[in-house]
Amino acid sequence: METSVIVLLLTAFVAANLPFVSNRVAGFKRVANKHFGWHLLELVTLFLLLGALARWLEGRLAPVHVQNWQFYVTVGALFIVFAFPGFVARYFWRKRSS
Repeated sequence: METSVIVLLLTAFVAANLPFVSNRVAGFKRVANKHFGWHLLELVTLFLLLGALARWLEGRLAPVHVQNWQFYVTVGALFIVFAFPGFVARYFWRKRSS
């Protein structure tokens, strides 16, 4: 695998887990309790930004290949799988109150 592909996959993993790290909306506005809708909106936004980055990087190397809907469904599912550790840490590993 090429280095650029590995870097893109690692960036996708970090971006997929980023919404679940803090209580800040888009990294700027702090809220007391960020509900799942904000997480989902941030996840979709980061997916689209990462897709734009990948398309730009591909366009720098060669002509961009036209993709069908199957490609986008597969990449979206992979992005959701990448987000699983952050989701589990956020919603399932609750700190016990003594």
